[in-house]
Amino acid sequence: MNDSTDWNARYESGETPWEKGGPHPELAAILRRFPLAGPVLVPGCGTGHDVRRIAETRVEVLGVDIASAAVQRAEDFAPVGSETYRVANLFALDAERAFAGLFEHTCFCAIDPALRKTYATSVSRLLKSGGMFAAIFFIEPGLDPGESGPPFGVASEELDQLFAPNFVLLEEWIPVSTYLGREGRELCRIYRKREG
Repeated sequence: MNDSTDWNARYESGETPWEKGGPHPELAAILRRFPLAGPVLVPGCGTGHDVRRIAETRVEVLGVDIASAAVQRAEDFAPVGSETYRVANLFALDAERAFAGLFEHTCFCAIDPALRKTYATSVSRLLKSGGMFAAIFFIEPGLDPGESGPPFGVASEELDQLFAPNFVLLEEWIPVSTYLGREGRELCRIYRKREG
């Protein structure tokens, strides 16, 4: 990933304000409304809280992160199901098998916005035809004035441009449950990869 942030160093130094100690509060509602069939990919999985929550639904889940320290911490948790972790760059991830589902929560907002088209292409490449893409995006205006990312906010119009060519938007909503300080700053979207 062509990114100036040293994510591994951030984990090693404890500079991880995105680490909340559990899965995203809206993930349970997403899984109830749109169950993900396995195998599921979670890019930018960090210490694996979202991965483990999805694995509780008895599907196979792979969490990937470019920070080896994050993956090591994820592997230190007792397994809850069929979850595995790998140190990997999403953009270079080998599609030796296509995934039936993908859950996005922290990867898209962390990458340089110049890489968003590459992200959309990678997600499409890694998902099976008809596969489900569930995401929680950090929306504009994103950060407070004077702050610089990551995280980087995104406009709905940009999401449409990035994902409409290969995905059908099934539903979107502002999360009912989220972390303190993120109220109204996130958008849940559920997509299905176009057939063919």
